[in-house]
Amino acid sequence: MADTGQYEQTYERYVGGSPEAERRLFERLAREIMKVQTKNRRAGSAGSLARTQHAKPALGVENARLTFHDDIPEALRSGFARPGAEYPATVRLSNASGTRQPDAVADLRGVAVRVTVSDEESHDLLATNFPVSHARDAREFVAFAKAMAGANNPLQKAFGLLVKLPLAVGFSTATRMRRNIQAATRHTVNSLARETYWSRGAILWGEAGPVRYLLRPVVGSAPEPRPERRDPGFLHRELAHRLVTSDVVFELCVQRYVDEERTPVEDGSVEWKDAITPAVPVGRLTVPRQDLATAEAQAAAGRVEELAFNPWYTTDAFRPLGNLNRARKAAYEASAAHRQGLRFSTEEPLRNTVLGIPVGRFFAALNRYVPWHRLPVSASLLNLVFLRKVLRRLNLIDTDVHEAPPKAVPVPVPVDERLRTARSYDGTYNDLSAPSMGAVGAAFGRNLKPDYRPDLFDTPNPVTVSRTLLQRDTFVPATSLNILAAAWIQFQVHDWVNHRRYPVGGKAVEVPLPPGSTWHNTPGGPPENVMRFAENEGIQLPGNRPPILFANTASHWWDGSEVYGADEQTAKFLREAGGSADLRLEDGHLPLGPNGIPLTGFNESWWLGLSAMHTLFAREHNAVCAAMRREYPAMSEDSIYHAARLVVSALIAKIHTVEWTPAILATEAIDLGLHTNWEGPPNNWLNKLGLWLLESHSLTGIPKTLPDHHATPYSLTEDFVTVYRMHPLIPDDYVMREHHFGQRLENLGFQDIQGGAAEAAIRKTGLADTLYSFGIAHPGAITLNNFPRALQRFERDGEIIDLSVVDLVRTRRRGVPRYNDFRAGLHKPRISRFEDLSQDPETVARLKDVYDSVDEIDTVVGLFAENPPTGFGFSDTAFRIFILMATRRLQSDRFLTVDYRPEIYTPLGIDWVEKSGMKSVIQRHAPELAGLLPRDASAFAPWRQVKPMRDGGSDAAE
Repeated sequence: MADTGQYEQTYERYVGGSPEAERRLFERLAREIMKVQTKNRRAGSAGSLARTQHAKPALGVENARLTFHDDIPEALRSGFARPGAEYPATVRLSNASGTRQPDAVADLRGVAVRVTVSDEESHDLLATNFPVSHARDAREFVAFAKAMAGANNPLQKAFGLLVKLPLAVGFSTATRMRRNIQAATRHTVNSLARETYWSRGAILWGEAGPVRYLLRPVVGSAPEPRPERRDPGFLHRELAHRLVTSDVVFELCVQRYVDEERTPVEDGSVEWKDAITPAVPVGRLTVPRQDLATAEAQAAAGRVEELAFNPWYTTDAFRPLGNLNRARKAAYEASAAHRQGLRFSTEEPLRNTVLGIPVGRFFAALNRYVPWHRLPVSASLLNLVFLRKVLRRLNLIDTDVHEAPPKAVPVPVPVDERLRTARSYDGTYNDLSAPSMGAVGAAFGRNLKPDYRPDLFDTPNPVTVSRTLLQRDTFVPATSLNILAAAWIQFQVHDWVNHRRYPVGGKAVEVPLPPGSTWHNTPGGPPENVMRFAENEGIQLPGNRPPILFANTASHWWDGSEVYGADEQTAKFLREAGGSADLRLEDGHLPLGPNGIPLTGFNESWWLGLSAMHTLFAREHNAVCAAMRREYPAMSEDSIYHAARLVVSALIAKIHTVEWTPAILATEAIDLGLHTNWEGPPNNWLNKLGLWLLESHSLTGIPKTLPDHHATPYSLTEDFVTVYRMHPLIPDDYVMREHHFGQRLENLGFQDIQGGAAEAAIRKTGLADTLYSFGIAHPGAITLNNFPRALQRFERDGEIIDLSVVDLVRTRRRGVPRYNDFRAGLHKPRISRFEDLSQDPETVARLKDVYDSVDEIDTVVGLFAENPPTGFGFSDTAFRIFILMATRRLQSDRFLTVDYRPEIYTPLGIDWVEKSGMKSVIQRHAPELAGLLPRDASAFAPWRQVKPMRDGGSDAAE
């Protein structure tokens, strides 16, 4: 067989100059198509989304047949087009409009045919009853659809054709399109069985090259009776009447390509005239006589109506050609997914668009002189709304490897019904229209363009940077928080991100040590003059390009995978035996693995803080299961497990959103903004009016909105990973106390509560006293020279690492821009002097000692050095990644938006999430701590301390 790729090179021209540029255009057009569907739904009466075009069916049958002629010309014998071959076919006949209007209204008519060759192969043929398209290309097609969206009366249609369309495509193009439409719809249609249908766009026909096809009625078919045109559905009734007594038969013909001038592939508005390329009969499509009024026929019609036809559901040898057809793949997939409730479109109200432009510019100008956090609360909240708009527009970079040009594909397998109501184990099918989005193995995205500089990997020396600027001199506490806040964020990061590493002994990073220094890279190993640790595995890119993309071995979704695992085998292993919905616990604690580390979803870098969090939420899962068993005795254990997993995951997301984050970013504006994210704005008419005028989507909490990826496939990003490097939160020293009398139990160093030692510690101390000990003590402040010394010599997977050096090296090697470029990319002014970063003379002196210029400053160092806004636990630059990604993690997730509802979670489950928080979780599993929790603050604020009882003037535990 000839190389079918030659036709792409010879006959096809890509808009923008490349398949990838054209794909980006088509993705934008696909989003516009979904908006057209929404407008058409509002204009129609059905209330549900219909097809963007061809919304009203006249016939849907599953028992048609396509038979190829015995004398099919030799040149046209290819693939499934074999002499005498017969295949089952599904046929849909319809009006072309995007709204369901009476059949007598002037309109085009269409046919869609699915020819089933085998379980693995089928071919969708789509045609309309006019030989040319009103549009030359996809851009014109979408412009026309937008102009006519929602037009269901003559005045609206006239306005669309005479005003909207010329504004979109220009007067001359609109005139040509209007003439084509008028010529096509002027024809009176009395029977869809007597119409000829043309493909209008070309397809490949194996070795024969490009063809257009048509379906024309077989001469001798019974004439139609005089139609009752006042009947709004007379075309369907005419077909039903006809099929009672006779078959409806069409002849399949093809017209072969001659040359680009007379039979163009790219221009769908040019007719392939029969005088230039005669239609050659190759087969017959037969709709057998039948009674369409039977229950069986009506059920079949309903199934046909649920189908999504797409010309790209075919094979490479018969793939569609030309701009219009290439656009149809993205547009039809989006339209079908939108109609089937698998993909969503959120339209910005016109008032928000119009008012947002001047207000956004006002805040951009204002922020040159007054940062957002120095404005009054209401103004700062609006300022943040517009900052997030800018970040969404400019700082969501798609790193997915997309198909360009489009490829032929089989008809997609229907979504497993179980995945509509339960999270998958590996994060697949959260977005039902893009199953792999955010799943385990999906690449990290980017908020800033990667800056991959191998020449600067070791400049300045990362070990020197660490020892001078990161290493903890004296412990600097974050006095507004407790150590549970430090444990919590590591608990969350383990759910969100994990880069795959090469095994120890495999590919490694080697960091040269400063002169006179040595390092032991393995326990008991020899001293070496390099620091060595496992390299990250990058995603292979074409052309031997450097690895700037890395896969996440956790799912990107907020799905509690640190508790439940990121694959089915792990998840099932962690459940109680016998199919119970409960997670395995031993006397209330996590079961131990052979290495002394608990068995849980993610247990790397284990320490006592993680043990407390994992134990707490494993118990919480079991508590939800117990409540569901009582409330819903008929519910299966598997259903209880998946519902409880949804509840616990959502509760974790809520706690992080409305409790942990306002605790670490302790300002009124952030507290209001984050509560607005979850539950909508406070009952304040001024705030609500401002949001209604400028961003009405914020008038409800995100759980009451539709999923929105903001035009970029959802993923967590390398920049997000960078700003969550918060290791300074971890103290080196811990005092364990019992909560009854406040007595000291013991003093411990981090090494005493790390790895396998953590489980011995929590079993000895107990969960309640562990939580109390952490609740009354402070974590470290996220600042320079406060990196825990215990993590600078840390054993993991058989290697000894300095985590502060690893943080620096990973950020550099993953192409995250250095600090000055990082802040500039997030729309903050660049710094020109070290003094612009810090007002502390000693910090400035250390920075100058390490870096030759401000442009060399490492991202992590700059973020730690920056003076944060009042009340903030980390820098304003880091906060910009946060404000972008915090809402995105909620808004992209189907189970935290459109499927956050009682039908999925159960009424008890929704009530559990809405009424619970970190305090109630702690009280449920350690009720004796209730009186020690902060009264007017979150569980991450310092707890009330029990004054130790003294005996003879000394601590009773000493």
